[in-house]
Amino acid sequence: MTDYKAKAIAMKDEILKNRRTLHGYAETGFDLEKTLALVERELRSYGLSPERVGKAGISCMIGQKEGKTLLLRADMDALPMTEESGLPFAATNGNCHSCGHDCHTAMLLAAAKMLSEDAPQLNGRVKLMFQPAEEKLAGAADMLAAGILENPKVDAALAMHLFVGGGESCRTGQIAYKRGCVSFSGDAIRITVTGKNAHGGSPQDGVDAINIAAHIVIALQEILAREVSCADQAVVLVGMINGGSSCNTMSGSCVMEASVRSDSREQREFLKTRVKEISESVAATFRGKADVEFVYGMPSLYNEEGMCDAMGGYCRELLGEDAVTELTGMSGSEDFTVIAEQVPSVYLNLGAGSAAQGHLCGMHHPGMTVDEDALPVGAAVYAYCAARYLEEH
Repeated sequence: MTDYKAKAIAMKDEILKNRRTLHGYAETGFDLEKTLALVERELRSYGLSPERVGKAGISCMIGQKEGKTLLLRADMDALPMTEESGLPFAATNGNCHSCGHDCHTAMLLAAAKMLSEDAPQLNGRVKLMFQPAEEKLAGAADMLAAGILENPKVDAALAMHLFVGGGESCRTGQIAYKRGCVSFSGDAIRITVTGKNAHGGSPQDGVDAINIAAHIVIALQEILAREVSCADQAVVLVGMINGGSSCNTMSGSCVMEASVRSDSREQREFLKTRVKEISESVAATFRGKADVEFVYGMPSLYNEEGMCDAMGGYCRELLGEDAVTELTGMSGSEDFTVIAEQVPSVYLNLGAGSAAQGHLCGMHHPGMTVDEDALPVGAAVYAYCAARYLEEH
């Protein structure tokens, strides 16, 4: 089999060029005009035929017309925050690739080039999935609805994500994965409190929406303190609250947004139900009204056992036993979930700089930097795991 590790290392300059160009673009959500143009241009230069899927996704096929089909996924979008990395290629448009999606895209492009060169030898097909809007937990679902798993039907899927700023599992070039539940579910909930405006000198004439919101915030914390087992992991966080127009006027409206996370599907539904019940009942207690809207959400991501065994084994073959570890816990949310619910899937972590290596700013921090030595490793993992999976299946 092709020495994908050596080929990826030889491609390092090309990988870094693509990554740094994408980093400077730092486009968000589904608005990825420059990013999409670069991805399509590179894929065509490899002799491939990229196609748009959904609002802003790209896919193409590599390999044979017969056999199993393995999906390789990379997300492309950035975050709407001003970059503080100090890098010479830092984004200057108010956005920031502080979650490493520029690296994911560059790695998958390199893997696409290597696999395209080996297409006649592949024992099946590789389908590439370049995905928008992961940070909105919306891009994978959009591509799923547009048929990313069909024509041809996908049999299994692999995704990978850089991790920076933590412990040993973030060490450059380290591959880590967790069996079963990989990530928290994630739900965004908007709570709109309606009261009645009144002058501050005559509070009896109004219903204070800000006061109601304050009581709701406190009451929601009782879910974790009194209704969730100490052995379980969950988050109920009110991260935004807006209301009022002046300091001497009782506000008739207030809007909050909360984040709810859980490590099980059953607990997720329980938390969502309780947020709605508590918000509505507290508002009613103080003569107001609360409208609870579930803005968007994503279940927990599950790694399938067979895919863990297969891909974990391939990574050990490629990188050595010491470079692959299994994790016991993770948090965060990931919209690759919608793919993993449909086909056997695995989600791998790729270390790109631990705290001990000097990377003190973690994921989603505007000052995050990555050790670019990890990128050829990721490209090789994508390509080798695809070739080996097709060889064995």
